[in-house]
Amino acid sequence: MIVAAPPESTAEELAAALAHHRQAVVLDIASVKAGVLTDLIRLAEAPDFGLDRADLGRYVGTHPMAGRERSGPVAARGELFTSMPWVICPAEHPHAGRLSTDAAVAWAEEIARRLGASIHRMTPSFHDESVALISHLPQVAASLVASRLQDAPSDALELSGNGLRDVTRIAASDPNLWVQILSGNSAAVLEILYGLREDVQRLIGTLEDPSAAGSQADLAQLIAEGNAGVARIPGKHGAPPRAFSVLTVIVDDKPGQIAAVLNDVAITGVNVEDMRMDHSAGHQVGMVELSVLPGRRDELAQALNEMGWKVVQS
Repeated sequence: MIVAAPPESTAEELAAALAHHRQAVVLDIASVKAGVLTDLIRLAEAPDFGLDRADLGRYVGTHPMAGRERSGPVAARGELFTSMPWVICPAEHPHAGRLSTDAAVAWAEEIARRLGASIHRMTPSFHDESVALISHLPQVAASLVASRLQDAPSDALELSGNGLRDVTRIAASDPNLWVQILSGNSAAVLEILYGLREDVQRLIGTLEDPSAAGSQADLAQLIAEGNAGVARIPGKHGAPPRAFSVLTVIVDDKPGQIAAVLNDVAITGVNVEDMRMDHSAGHQVGMVELSVLPGRRDELAQALNEMGWKVVQS
């Protein structure tokens, strides 16, 4: 049985499910794990639900990392979980140790496997620390940046490109859900925000006097630290990150153009490692950015030019 409820009510739903379905393995898919488990143990030890420690052996915390900034049936996709991380967090009692049985954990992993997900096992606390960094911090940063746009002049926003869209995309997420997520994982998020605050204060101090000795070097160091962080993000299929060459194909803003570009790329036999789309401000054209292995860039550019496409190499 899978409990899919907002974080603040997940523990109660789990306790009720364990009490009413005495033979079932019960999973949850909430995006915070340690707090849910703490609340569930507290409920199980209370007399209201009639549960005991053995019942908690049928519970396994899980978190499919396949969320989107949109929600509801219209945002559903059949391949939502394919190749996406699915975290398995066997329940642990702070004093008694492991609670989830091997059979319950195996069934939780089997569900993830049947949906095509990539299985990752970790403790509830390590899970929460991890998602605070790779999920919750980006959400906070996106929302804070996007909030600066509320009163921005329209003329300024017309200059927006993929950089702004990339940074703010997830700011469209559900506020009610994120109130619960951030509240439920506040301790882990706070530790990261304290470090971010130090970096922001350092940047502010440098920009307040950019001509001071060492200011340029400090700005360069700050950007370089970002480069180093980006370089640690896993690359395609979870492999080590690789540097790709990018070429841009200018296409008319009309149906069929992207499909036509990709069809011609397929004819060349060059594999596209990544792709993104942007639109030119003030012109009825689009720009399809294709990332390829550096050794294949010139070959692809020449072939597409010969096929009649306008190609710009970066």
